[in-house]
Amino acid sequence: MPPPDMYKRHDDEVGSSNNPVKFQYQDYQLLHKLYLSNKMKYIDDSFPANFSSIGKGLLSDRDMALVKWKRPPEIVSEPCLVVDGVSRFDYAQGSKLGNCWFLASFGALSCQQDIMDKVIPAEQSFDKDYAGIFHFKFWRFGKWIEVVIDDRLPTINDRLIFVHSRTPNEFWPALLEKAYAKLCGSFADLQGGFVSEALIDFSGGVPMHFDLKEAPANLWNLMESAFKSRTLMGCSTPQGASSKNTVLPNGIVEGHAYTVTGVYKVMSRGQPVRLVRMFNPWAKGEWKGNWSDESSLWMTVSAEDRKNCLSVADNGEFWMSVEDYTKSFDNMDICCLSPDFLDVTSKCSWTSKYYFGQWTFGTAGGSRNNIRTFWTNPQFRVKIEKTDDDCAVGKCPENILVSLTQYKENRHRKQFTNLLICFCVFEIPPEMKAETGKFPVSFFTTQRPLAGTNVFQNLREVMKLFRLEPGEYLIVPCTLNPGENASFVLSVFTKTQCRK
Repeated sequence: MPPPDMYKRHDDEVGSSNNPVKFQYQDYQLLHKLYLSNKMKYIDDSFPANFSSIGKGLLSDRDMALVKWKRPPEIVSEPCLVVDGVSRFDYAQGSKLGNCWFLASFGALSCQQDIMDKVIPAEQSFDKDYAGIFHFKFWRFGKWIEVVIDDRLPTINDRLIFVHSRTPNEFWPALLEKAYAKLCGSFADLQGGFVSEALIDFSGGVPMHFDLKEAPANLWNLMESAFKSRTLMGCSTPQGASSKNTVLPNGIVEGHAYTVTGVYKVMSRGQPVRLVRMFNPWAKGEWKGNWSDESSLWMTVSAEDRKNCLSVADNGEFWMSVEDYTKSFDNMDICCLSPDFLDVTSKCSWTSKYYFGQWTFGTAGGSRNNIRTFWTNPQFRVKIEKTDDDCAVGKCPENILVSLTQYKENRHRKQFTNLLICFCVFEIPPEMKAETGKFPVSFFTTQRPLAGTNVFQNLREVMKLFRLEPGEYLIVPCTLNPGENASFVLSVFTKTQCRK
């Protein structure tokens, strides 16, 4: 049993998708009904149309003086939330905000209609029952949160200064960005980040991180399985010598986030070629090497493959070989609701548990270097079941995925400095399986961890996919130093054999 400071969130609790937490206690249904009945347009005083909502460092004093907050009906004559469905080609990044990490997740999100429907609730429009109020849902640190906004958007000379749709009268990208900015504190709080963060906040999934310089041999097969199972994928390029997003001669942008939107295998000159399709959230700027839009290699494949893959539009989307992909990008995140895609042809499934805890006075024991206090860290027991050979190996020999996410209850995303975190996994000896409560300091002086993240990282999430033999284990999440305070979510996925 988990100790009292950790618990599993049930589907019917507040914080589930069907019953999200009301951010700042704002109830969309009540507010919408009130303003509609009074024939008024909603004004959100908690995210006002002024400098505080934009934040520091984004705009010059001159630009700030030119900003006017306008509702979509004041910008165009016939505004729409969505025009002809949601697409990754709908939007382009604003020039004033470096949030490509967030917008790259738009590209992944727009490919998954079921997730998009959860993030952007239905029955919102500028036509029927319009009252200047909209709401969106995000997954934040183990719970779904409903964010209510008014539709006033910052403009200069009647042009949106942050994300905007390529269709002038479509506003879902701008309103979604505003809702996320409100959740994170301000637009400035969206400056800089990791693709995995936004993918998680949109889906409630668990990230699987890959260092592409040490990519596994089966990387493309993993990506193919993820794509077929409609799993979100994003990646980023190494930062160049400057902090600017320099465009390299091959068309790739340094220090930039991209979306993985497809994988495909073609036959070229009698040899199989494994391709990856990428999307640049700038909605322009593409790879210029082999298998790019203008590459002559497309003439070496079948007419059917050209029809299925090739597009010469300068829309930011392009193909490249998996070999060029691993050379051009330095990391990739696969955000899965379940690791089932790893075993798509096996007889296995994955079960999940989410636990919520805190490092506080008395439960923040620090790393194993602090052996006298390490035992005070929260502890979680997990059991690995025995499975038959087909399930034990399958397409994925690993049988457990653990993710640790840290957070603090701070409105502003940029004001939270990540602690150095890690988790350790210990085997519980047979003679100690009957123990209840926390394992004492003596346990940790005699037992060494079998697995874990090994090194401390100052990231919001750390994860590990690995294999354990059948048995019982203890997972201990910890910070580097004793006495460091933060909350955390521990997500544990384990492989089990499907039962008839």
